[in-house]
Amino acid sequence: MKNIKLTFLLLSLFWSLQGYAQYQKPTLTDKDSWSLVLLPDPQTYSRYHRNGGILNLMTSWIYENVEALNMQFVLCTGDLVEQNDFMNPQGNTGNMNSQQQWSFVRSAFSKFDNHVPYVLATGNHDYGYKSAEYRSTNYDKYFSVEQNSMNFRALREIGPALNGASTSVNALYEFKTPQNKNILVMVLEFGPRDTVVNWAKDVLNNKKYVDKDVILLTHVFLNKNSNHIKTQKYKMEDVNYGEALFEKLVKPSKNIRLVFSGHIGDPDVFDGHLGFRQDKNMSGKTVTQMTFNAQAMGGGWHGNGGDGWLRYLEFLPDGNTVKVKTFSPLFAISPATQSMAYKTEANQEFTFTLN
Repeated sequence: MKNIKLTFLLLSLFWSLQGYAQYQKPTLTDKDSWSLVLLPDPQTYSRYHRNGGILNLMTSWIYENVEALNMQFVLCTGDLVEQNDFMNPQGNTGNMNSQQQWSFVRSAFSKFDNHVPYVLATGNHDYGYKSAEYRSTNYDKYFSVEQNSMNFRALREIGPALNGASTSVNALYEFKTPQNKNILVMVLEFGPRDTVVNWAKDVLNNKKYVDKDVILLTHVFLNKNSNHIKTQKYKMEDVNYGEALFEKLVKPSKNIRLVFSGHIGDPDVFDGHLGFRQDKNMSGKTVTQMTFNAQAMGGGWHGNGGDGWLRYLEFLPDGNTVKVKTFSPLFAISPATQSMAYKTEANQEFTFTLN
């Protein structure tokens, strides 16, 4: 019996050491590539005191790897908070009120200021009372393009006013990549209004931008079956979800080439957080659409907020090939869990082409 136990312990140690040896820090496969990081909905990191450290770990990891990954900018899919304007959360609604949530998420992203540009979408939970009961958000009280000089230099256009005030929930940024090619990032509010969709069309058709590739960032777009989302059950009126946004803006556009979104999830089922498809626009160009979220991983809707999962996308110097990696700084921080730091399933680690 003692020999069996000893053998079991030795085998366990061997396989543990194998896991440690196989782990490699995230790196580019080509020294001339560049990358962007895609952060999923952070709302459950924001609403529980106990989960905040994970989001700070994620943003700290990004901060430390800007140079190593030649990171040009960071994108976040929205639902920055769980409740936009709710001062007495109880039970499963969280234990941080809305003011605390907004202050926390602002602090988590502030480490990027003057270090790397970042563009944040707004989700349904960032509007109304708890979730999109009406179109009002506290986003602008906590985030401004002036807070990050790199965002300010990249800003090109601001969209239609919200509640009578100028706001960067709808905006266009321009970034110059290492391949000497300018990329536009357009961010649109949750369920964009018709006036916002029309503004976006007019801007992208402007001769200043019409020949530049565009990344569109918005909150609701694809479901877990990779179909465009048609409807949602929110009270907010004058909305355009995935299907309407595709038909009115993306498909007619000559230059939208990538669409990123979040929103969807399924408790501890990663496939329920993902969507991916490629379609041709009216100009015959491929539009790659990717939904990536993780908020119900790590214990479901009321768990740890998503196990620290994020994605980094490597854009190779051929200007056409993109490699996707799904990675968790939370698992990567300890040798005991580093073997779980990457998701390697076919829908989590893959390569696609832009054309």
